[in-house]
Amino acid sequence: MMTRPNEWHHLSPRMLLVHPIHEMLRQLPVLVGSVVLGSATGNASWPLVALGVTVVFGLLRWFFTTYRIDDENVSLRTGVMARRQISIPRSRIRSVETEARLLHRLVGLTVLRVGTGQQAGGEAAFVLDAVESALVPQLRASLLAESLADTPGGEAAEPSGQVLARWQPSWLRYAPLSFSGLVMIGAVIGVGYQTGLALGLPESGFATSTVDAIQRTGVVLVLTVALAVVVAIAAPLAVLFSWLTYGNLLLRRDTGRQHGVLHLRYGLLRIRERTFDMSRLRGATLREPLLVRALRGARLDAVMTGVHGDGESAVLLPPCPSETAVAVLVDLIGNQDAAAGPLRTHGPAATRRRWTRVLLLPAIAGFGLIATASTVGVPAWTPTAWAVLTACCAGIAADRARSLGHRVADGWLVARAGSLERRRDCIACDGVIGWTVRQTLFQRRAGVATLVAATAAGRKSYQVIDVPTEAAWSVAGAASPWVADSMWARHDDAGAP
Repeated sequence: MMTRPNEWHHLSPRMLLVHPIHEMLRQLPVLVGSVVLGSATGNASWPLVALGVTVVFGLLRWFFTTYRIDDENVSLRTGVMARRQISIPRSRIRSVETEARLLHRLVGLTVLRVGTGQQAGGEAAFVLDAVESALVPQLRASLLAESLADTPGGEAAEPSGQVLARWQPSWLRYAPLSFSGLVMIGAVIGVGYQTGLALGLPESGFATSTVDAIQRTGVVLVLTVALAVVVAIAAPLAVLFSWLTYGNLLLRRDTGRQHGVLHLRYGLLRIRERTFDMSRLRGATLREPLLVRALRGARLDAVMTGVHGDGESAVLLPPCPSETAVAVLVDLIGNQDAAAGPLRTHGPAATRRRWTRVLLLPAIAGFGLIATASTVGVPAWTPTAWAVLTACCAGIAADRARSLGHRVADGWLVARAGSLERRRDCIACDGVIGWTVRQTLFQRRAGVATLVAATAAGRKSYQVIDVPTEAAWSVAGAASPWVADSMWARHDDAGAP
């Protein structure tokens, strides 16, 4: 049943079964160090003492952690050695996120996080670890009471909403195109060094034999084989990571008393749920990394107040078919043209800048190659490598020039740019609270400027890159009528787009 207001409540006693284990995992380097210290000193009690202190500390967290939900605030008191209290006005709550790791799920517990729009982390974050899973729907409905409908009796009503997207196994084809597999390999190596298991590797016989093999075989061949091995390992790891992280994803919009909420649930072993107040939605970002875009894929991020625009908390859809991401984007913002319509180009000056900036690298490499060849000589394969580099840079420059554009219409500002990761930012014009026109020395010489729209949502600022200088304030004025009366806009001769 729902907790009574104005009373401090402990977390579920079942957390006593989970926290000591998590504390041991968190303090694993200390425990391994105690084993090493005990072996060096011949004192077997060091590991036992370290283990006992860790377990006791995990148990004490239950006694020192309480929370309260009243009509105006949600409060949390925690800390074993240093006591602290966090209090958040309920009017500032922007999102509610839940997470159930494997151990939590085994004992029926869930971690609940309250988001306020501030970048709070660590000790400043409002986290209830852990509450009974059966209480989570009631807690979520209470914390987001302004967005969720209530029954006449006061209990949270069953959500009635629209399913926007479901995870499909075919989405896994985009996983090897990310860096998650390499991150997992790096994490394993980092854990090995952190625990001391890999400290003796440089002096081991394996390392010595590897160096000898490299010297006998040749560096280029060995690096090629090593790269192939890393890719062969990283690709299945990336697929596994994506499946475990985003499997069973469900994105649903629930109707409510006012704007309703957006509810996201995903994960297999570690189930995560996020609930966003739809009244805070200010748009969305369609992200298309180059390799993912080559397979007609895209990722969708939310632009909401209280949600950081580039973090995992903003992800609505992982890499998936672009038509799926665009369809969800249209459902969210209700504007087909903003989501997928044509954009206004920025003119020849912006196109030239795309080419000159990208081709600068092969130009410098070419001059260096000529200078080196005239003095000490270069390997026969270097001209071919330079030609391949130049061709790749030219392709990226052409793609960047083709991607650049913007649109202001029907209450939406759309800005698109990039090649290695192309972004299409769709921002509600009424959510823009300020404008900045910024020019570097080279932009002034080219006659272009970067227009920055400031908003309280997402990344806080969104750029329209390299628009013609004479049209910059016209774009701002078309998006925000209050800018049209400013002294800058009055002296802008260009027509609004």
